[in-house]
Amino acid sequence: MKSGCVNSQQAIGNVPVNKYRFVLVGSGWRAQYYIRVTKALPDVFELCAVYCRTEEKAAQVAAEHGIHTTTSIEECISYRPDFMVVAVTKTSIAEVSLAWLQRGFTVLCETPIAVDPNTLRRVCIYTDTAPASKLVVAEQYQFYPEYIALRKLLEKGLIGAPDFLTLSVAHDYHAASLMRAFLGVSTDTDFTVTAKTFSFPTAETLTRYEHHTDGRITDKKRILAVFAFADGKTALYDFDSEQYRSPIRGNLLKIQGCRGEIMNRRITYLDQNNQPKSSELVIESRQLETTDSNPNFHTVTEITRITFENEILYTPEFGLCGLSQDETAIAHLMKQTAEYARGTAGSPYALREAIQDAYMGILLRQADEAGVTVESSQVSLVQ
Repeated sequence: MKSGCVNSQQAIGNVPVNKYRFVLVGSGWRAQYYIRVTKALPDVFELCAVYCRTEEKAAQVAAEHGIHTTTSIEECISYRPDFMVVAVTKTSIAEVSLAWLQRGFTVLCETPIAVDPNTLRRVCIYTDTAPASKLVVAEQYQFYPEYIALRKLLEKGLIGAPDFLTLSVAHDYHAASLMRAFLGVSTDTDFTVTAKTFSFPTAETLTRYEHHTDGRITDKKRILAVFAFADGKTALYDFDSEQYRSPIRGNLLKIQGCRGEIMNRRITYLDQNNQPKSSELVIESRQLETTDSNPNFHTVTEITRITFENEILYTPEFGLCGLSQDETAIAHLMKQTAEYARGTAGSPYALREAIQDAYMGILLRQADEAGVTVESSQVSLVQ
């Protein structure tokens, strides 16, 4: 049954009277984040429809989530949404995103924009020849509340200019984005990357859909890499394939500058009198129980405030609404993309940034597979 978008006439916070309206292309794991955000913020976002390729899939998604679905591109176009969300398979993201751009829509696509040099080059060529196109890649990590707070401390110069980073938080293009954000590395900075994959026996615990409690052991991959940037900054990359969800595999973020360092939530630095000080980033949160059958979403931890030495560094943009860090970051990108589409704001994540981060991910994999140091200045986007 067709159900068109209806504009809300209720304002909330700094959100305009009219809701931010979008169509979702895709229905998999990442697509469901946008559905949860919309349900958590019904006065902010309106999901016009979820576009599915088959009637069977459309009926399944509609039944599971209680939302409107369609298999008609013409129907999606008729809604005239602020933006399209493309959340399909990694190998199809670029092709599908370009198709919607060519139809004249602003596109917020999932990561990465491309997984190989040729596809990345196609995106570059299209966006260079069609500069009016508005493509935003949903690189959410730098917009996590915790990382927003840490970046504010870095901008204050508390530890001096950051020049060395150990990152064991996220993989591939996500890690590239965080490296550049924390170190302040520009998109035109050349780099070299050396990488190697190791395998270690690890107990399986939590997957995307299941919680294993039988103690089963399998070999899991861990990639170690060194990114050396031409501006003298360096990043150590360390990522385990179990790290996103496993309760026995934690994260490590270490940022060093000439006057101190950040080690996860502890900041050690020299004060104005060059005396050492050490303080914690204070993250306040609340936990909410849900009825979601997925073990990853039984409990949601929502950050309510972040402070450092009594200075407030973060409060929720949309108020308390029951969103995790990941979903909070996605909501921010959705809002900013809608404003970008309406011409009232710039892109929340410039396309040149997304292209560089995807490129760094590609060269990381090349270095790992070939077992050699790869130089960015010597690798073309076209193989």
